[in-house]
Amino acid sequence: MATPIIISPSQKHTASVIFLHGLGDTGEGWEPVCEQLSSAFGHVKFILPTAPVRPVTLNMGFMMPAWYDIKTLSPDGKEDETGTKQTAQFINSLIDKEVASGVPSNRIVLAGFSQGGAMSLYTGLTNSKKLGGILSLSGYLPLSKTFPAALSEANKDTPLLMCHGDADPVVRYAWGQLSFNSLKEWGLSHTDFKTYAGMPHSACPKEIADITVWLKAVLP
Repeated sequence: MATPIIISPSQKHTASVIFLHGLGDTGEGWEPVCEQLSSAFGHVKFILPTAPVRPVTLNMGFMMPAWYDIKTLSPDGKEDETGTKQTAQFINSLIDKEVASGVPSNRIVLAGFSQGGAMSLYTGLTNSKKLGGILSLSGYLPLSKTFPAALSEANKDTPLLMCHGDADPVVRYAWGQLSFNSLKEWGLSHTDFKTYAGMPHSACPKEIADITVWLKAVLP
């Protein structure tokens, strides 16, 4: 696993954000956005790991950075349970490292885009440590059939934000909505879902502005 990109805080370090990129990308892909966010959060360290390179079934077995193998882009399709759980263990090790450095777990936010957003949801909701927040951009909940049994009591009331464009041709908007509705059904109370009209599988200035407001609330 490559060494994560670190955007160091400009003030006293009291909180951390672990941001996970999407399929085929690297930590560098989201570095400009996190640099922009960092300017508004001098007390926050941003950690941007890069996924290992592996064959991806959906892309004809081509090798690319991926948090787990994607076999199909369907809520009912076969999933890579082993890869998902291995990545969750890796993300948990990043959380443990931050806690060991003196940052309380409830001052750590898991965030990500697309496949990274999926991993932030899965890892955050199954983590036994109380987190500061969970953010998923254009993502979905993987291994959803293992829930609600897999849901950790520690994060049932953790602030959670899902953002999705209604013109997303990759992770369909309806899939994001389906995941969010399931979270509500399982009793997660501090959840929100924001829709961006006309946005495809990407980000937009309004979304970044909304993320900034949300982060200010969960990591003051």
